[in-house]
Amino acid sequence: MACINRKGGAAAAYAVALCVALVLAAGAADAAGCNPSALSPCMSAIMLGAAPSPGCCVQLRAQQPCLCQYARDPSYRSYVTSPSAQRAVKACNVKANC
Repeated sequence: MACINRKGGAAAAYAVALCVALVLAAGAADAAGCNPSALSPCMSAIMLGAAPSPGCCVQLRAQQPCLCQYARDPSYRSYVTSPSAQRAVKACNVKANC
């Protein structure tokens, strides 16, 4: 899994924390058919508020059935419910009615 490498700052710390959380939980999520690490192409959109890439939108659509599950999980809640994540979901025309 590729993680964004930024110099210094809170955004880099959050990105590292997200990468670690995604890697640790990927095995458990895979058993349920969900793979939070698949959202790694959305890292800059979720963490930094950048516009979502086409690859991010593809992964958001693929993981759409899992977004509410991620929102309920304390490990992911702050990421998937953040204003930046909500903008990415909206920009990709993904519906997450939790």
